[in-house]
Amino acid sequence: MALRNGSRFTVSMQDVFGFGCALMPDSITEAMDYDERTKVRRPATDKLTGKPVWQCRVSDMDPELAGRSRETVVKIISDRRPGAPTGQPFESVEFEGLTVTPYVTDKGRMAYSLRATAIKPARPAGKDGG
Repeated sequence: MALRNGSRFTVSMQDVFGFGCALMPDSITEAMDYDERTKVRRPATDKLTGKPVWQCRVSDMDPELAGRSRETVVKIISDRRPGAPTGQPFESVEFEGLTVTPYVTDKGRMAYSLRATAIKPARPAGKDGG
């Protein structure tokens, strides 16, 4: 089976961040695209929706990542700049409309990109919260 370039697959928070994730302070910024031909950076827009793309850095709380990088970028497709849900440093967050886009880098390695439609405070752990 061949995948088209840019195929997006819907995933759940549990699939990607089974132990949750924490928003890195002051990390929500406008995503930028770089045009190799013109050497110009410009604000990124989503290729499917045409909406602006923002990005944030989160720390994956999976204990099996001990000693390895936990930081991951999640791009958020939204007409307006998303804000930190509670404004607290390293707050636990969840993403709505989460998708993953696998791709092969220019060095032939597998990689992936995460996109979401919204960021919100994480539900408390328990019966309904994971």
